[in-house]
Amino acid sequence: MKIITVVGARPQFIKSAPVSQAIAKAGYAELIVHTGQHYDYGMSKVFFEEMGIKEPLINLNVGSGTHAQQTSQMLVGIEGFLLSHTPDIVLVYGDTNSTLAGALAAVKLGIKLAHIEAGLRSYNRQMPEEHNRVLTDHCSDLLFCPTQTAVNNLDREGIQNGVHLVGDTMYDAVLQFSQLALRNSLILESLDLKPKDYLLATIHRAYNTDSSTVLSSILSAFQQVDETIIFPIHPRTLQAIKASNITIPPNVRLIDPVGYLDMLTLEQNARVILTDSGGIQKEAYFFKVQCLTLRPETEWVETTASGWNILVGTDPAKIIAAINSPLATGLPHSEYFGDGHSSETIVKLLGS
Repeated sequence: MKIITVVGARPQFIKSAPVSQAIAKAGYAELIVHTGQHYDYGMSKVFFEEMGIKEPLINLNVGSGTHAQQTSQMLVGIEGFLLSHTPDIVLVYGDTNSTLAGALAAVKLGIKLAHIEAGLRSYNRQMPEEHNRVLTDHCSDLLFCPTQTAVNNLDREGIQNGVHLVGDTMYDAVLQFSQLALRNSLILESLDLKPKDYLLATIHRAYNTDSSTVLSSILSAFQQVDETIIFPIHPRTLQAIKASNITIPPNVRLIDPVGYLDMLTLEQNARVILTDSGGIQKEAYFFKVQCLTLRPETEWVETTASGWNILVGTDPAKIIAAINSPLATGLPHSEYFGDGHSSETIVKLLGS
């Protein structure tokens, strides 16, 4: 069996690593297409190096642009690759423009399409990611859902055929790499940090970065916190801060994007994580670290069910209150995301 995997953004590299290992173990051929949606070293190549992902056969080098520019360039490039290599199945991940472009290219050519992380819904149609998820799911032949909630979401939309509850491949990756991170990462030493003595923040969603008012509001909340906040900054966020001349509070330490092992180490040792990233919400849950989500909703509702994740939006008062509130102890921690063998289950289903 020949599988073409389409990736393009940091979370997809993480999700795909254990699946690629399982594909190789099963003896199937995998060709990786990198769209180049994330393209600098800290957001792309370092993940391939640290996680042992084989090099993409092609990098489309699409880079930044509007949604239409990105998606159209990806679609043309992926279609040409599919026509040249005639796979049995195309594998896409998550909810980015790379996901949608890979899905459209496959379905237009009549090639079987599998979507890993199917069925997620935030029900916020202002998010570009929500459109990408819905469209990809309705194109797919095989829908690999990480949670029962995702299965239920698809059922409400009339999608039952090809739906499989498999667990979360990001959980597979965390189990595999978190101990390696603690052994090998020197990020705490290099930043002179002590465990549980700092907060960790990430911001990259368009509705937080494209509005200078919203971005300023979040940073003004950070300024009122009497703790160090480590902020690995996404290139788009840095560009937005510079364009709007937003002042960085003195307690906020901007650092360049870090690799996967360093990020896992920062997450495991943070007192609180503040983020608008879906993947980091999950990783915080896996590590039993309190997460405050800088969004009004989440597609990962499982993380909020027991209080490990709190939706604070972008209101400074809510952010500050949540940071300063005593953290609950002894919260329940259910295994919503599988048993750490989701990747093997997916590959078995691909071959059946």
